[in-house]
Amino acid sequence: MDLSGSLPPPSPYTFPIFPNFSVPSSSPSISPSPSLASTALFCSLLSLLSLLGITGNLYTLGLLLRRSSGRRRRGAGPVCCLTKIPLPSCLANSASPTSSPSSSPSSSSLHLQVLSLALADLLYLFTAPFIVYDSLASGWAFGELGCRLLLSLDLLTMHASIFTLTAMSLDRYRAVARPLQTSSSNSSSLLRVGLAWGLAVALSLPMMITLHLEDGENHEGQLCVPAWDEQSSKAYLSVLFCTSILGPGLAIGALYATLGRLYWVSQTRPAWASESNSACSPRAPKPKVLLLILCIVLAFWACFLPFWIWQLLPLYQPDMLRTVPVGTQVTVNRILTGLTYGNSCVNPFFYTLLTGKRKRNRQALVSANQLCRKSSPLK
Repeated sequence: MDLSGSLPPPSPYTFPIFPNFSVPSSSPSISPSPSLASTALFCSLLSLLSLLGITGNLYTLGLLLRRSSGRRRRGAGPVCCLTKIPLPSCLANSASPTSSPSSSPSSSSLHLQVLSLALADLLYLFTAPFIVYDSLASGWAFGELGCRLLLSLDLLTMHASIFTLTAMSLDRYRAVARPLQTSSSNSSSLLRVGLAWGLAVALSLPMMITLHLEDGENHEGQLCVPAWDEQSSKAYLSVLFCTSILGPGLAIGALYATLGRLYWVSQTRPAWASESNSACSPRAPKPKVLLLILCIVLAFWACFLPFWIWQLLPLYQPDMLRTVPVGTQVTVNRILTGLTYGNSCVNPFFYTLLTGKRKRNRQALVSANQLCRKSSPLK
C-alpha cells in the first residue's frame, strides 16, 4: 500500500518494500509529502480505475458463467460434416482457439484461465479502496491482521494475474501452432491454474511473515512495515522482478512473436502450398487479430515494467534519488501504481474481444455443420 500519508522516521536509505508500499526518503528537510490536490487527484483516479476494473471483470465473470451453463444445456458440440469437411481439418478446428467451447478441451482451458484472471484482477482491484483511505489517513488503521492480509493479498493477486496471463499465452500458442497435438483435459487446466496461484502464494509468503506494525514518528499513528534489512529487501525484490515480471514478460513476448511469424508465413506462402497442408498449418488471421495480440503484450509491459524499475532504482542506484523531493517521489510512485491497476482494467476488454471472436467463429462453424447435415446423403 502507499503509506505516504505517514512517513516513517527518515533514514539514510529507505528502500521500497512491495507494490503500493514504496515510501522513499532522503532528507527530512526536503518536501515531506505531496500536496493535498495531488493526493485528491490520485484518490479520484484510483477510485475510477477500481470502479471500471471491477465492473469489467464482473462482466467477464458473468459472461463466462452464462456460457458455461449454456454448454451444459446444449451437451455435445458440433459434429463435423463427413462429406464436406476433411477429417484433419475438422480436428484442427476442434483444437484451435476459435472453436466451440463445448467441443474443444483447449477452449475449456482458456475459459478456466480467463476466470482465474478475472478473479485475480477483482481481488487486486478490491485493495484500491484501502490505498485511497490510507493516502488520506495519518496512519495504518486496519490492525495487525489487515497489515498482513491486505498487503500480501495485493502482492499475491498481482502475480497470480501475471502467471495466468502467461499460461493463457502458452495455451494459445500450442493451440494455434500445433492444433493436432493439442490435448488439454480439465484436470490439467486446473493444475496449471493451481500452479499459477501456488507460485503467487509462495512469492508473497515472505512479505506476509515479516509484516508488522510499528509506531510512527512522534507516536503519530502506526505504520505497516516488514522486518528485514536493506540487503534482504534487495534480494527479495530482485527475485520477484525476475520470476514475476521479467520472466513472464519475455515469455509472453517470445510466444506472440513466434505466433506472428507463423501467421506471416501462412499469409505469404504460395496458394498451392497452403492448400496441400491446410490441416496442419495455422490460418492467417485478419490484421485486427495481430493488433490485438500486440496490444496484450504492450499493455503488460507498459503497466508493470515502469513500476518495477521504479521499485528497484533506489536499491541499485540510491544516489539518483537523494536530491529528488520526497513528495515528488511519492507522486511518481502513485502514478506508476495506478498503471498496475490500469492493467487489471484493460485485461477484461482484451479478453472479452477474444471471447467475442471465438463466439462468432463458433456460430459460423455450427451453422456450416448444420447446413452440411441437411445436405448430406448419409442423413
